[in-house]
Amino acid sequence: MSELSDPYTQRPGEAMEPPSRFIDRLKHLGPSVIVSGSIIGSGEILLTSSLGAEAGFVLLWWVLVACWSKSIVQAELARYIITSGDTYLRALNRIPGRLPGPKGPISWPLLLGLVAFIPGIIGTAGILGGAGQALALMTNLSAVTATALVALGTTLVLWTGSYLSLERTMLALVMSFTAITIVSAVLMQLTDNAMTFSDLTAGLTFSFPAEYAVLALAMYGYTGVNSGEISAYTYWCVEKGYPSFIGADRSDPGWLTRARGWIRVLHTDVWATLVILTFATIPFYLLGAGVLNRNDLHPEGLETIAVLSGMFTATLGPWSLWLFGMGAFFILFSTSISGIGAGGRFLPEYAIELGFLKRANIQRRIWIRGFTLVVPLLGFLLYMFFQSPVALVTVAATVGAMMLPIQSGVTIWLQRTHMDPRVRPGRTAAILLRLVFTFQCLMAAAVIRYVVF
Repeated sequence: MSELSDPYTQRPGEAMEPPSRFIDRLKHLGPSVIVSGSIIGSGEILLTSSLGAEAGFVLLWWVLVACWSKSIVQAELARYIITSGDTYLRALNRIPGRLPGPKGPISWPLLLGLVAFIPGIIGTAGILGGAGQALALMTNLSAVTATALVALGTTLVLWTGSYLSLERTMLALVMSFTAITIVSAVLMQLTDNAMTFSDLTAGLTFSFPAEYAVLALAMYGYTGVNSGEISAYTYWCVEKGYPSFIGADRSDPGWLTRARGWIRVLHTDVWATLVILTFATIPFYLLGAGVLNRNDLHPEGLETIAVLSGMFTATLGPWSLWLFGMGAFFILFSTSISGIGAGGRFLPEYAIELGFLKRANIQRRIWIRGFTLVVPLLGFLLYMFFQSPVALVTVAATVGAMMLPIQSGVTIWLQRTHMDPRVRPGRTAAILLRLVFTFQCLMAAAVIRYVVF
């Protein structure tokens, strides 16, 4: 990514007419594939399966809410980004309420996002460790050695900083582990662990047992599109070229038509994300509830992946241990790639917004490469000292849950105050966004109650 081809800088002559047919819109999708590689990962295989193992079917409704309630924020925040010319962090820095920064005042959400990097790295350690345990399950390697190889592999894949190579990698991994999980969940119905109609109705009664609150709230924070993935999605949209296709000149007679057309492409991409994550998330919960809970198996510590493998071996037979190991590895390795890859995009933006660098002078490729060298190493070192993937991911997920209402509120404020009125969302989308914001505020209060106190 040279500065001459920097996708974060719009230049004249780059505008492109949007596709008019649905089939043609599909050709311009891509950010959904990358973010799905991060979405369908640690939250599903570690937290969603663990919640099913602990609670049984009773919280199936909660898993559905976790999948479906955040996509409206993903779509509406990305709508603002691709039509405004802002990056995510530049938009955050517009929020009122300034705090002292190293080079001058900065907005409070920007500072919170910077602080959230720490639990984010803790979560990365859990993801790398889970992928390492999956690799160890298929080899004679120790979990620590396997995790070291996963960290090294993540760095190598991300070293180029190329969007296109990342998109192709994610496509293969997402399709592989989604198919494996769905097949296993379907075949569970042919075993003694089959889900019954009473199991399904119990899972849709909106019961919320308090003893599972911490795990359930963490699962909400990390299942579906979490706060980090919502913000990362905006960067993948920029690198896909959506803002450049619309063009920067709002006085251009064709700007409004292009903006509306590319927003439709964006929404198609978001729907693709929602479909992928739903079909890949629900089977993990059903397998955890149907197999692990009924057999009193609880994934934790060094045995996390080995215990989770019972979801496959109980439905497909002992031979599927390798199949689960490969699927778990694909899931968690793809999460590492997309999550750390996104973090590399945030880092130079923080340097700009904090006042250390000028936007015109930044060498993004260098920052991305530096990030992909350091963070996998830090994650590996953290895992060495605390080898419990579920616990490590829960830390990051809990913080992520508390960040969600901030992100929803920021989106509402930006659309109302800084967005071109011609491309603001319609009444239905605006109401849904505010309902999600209210729900997430209540959920964040619950996180504080159950976790802090």
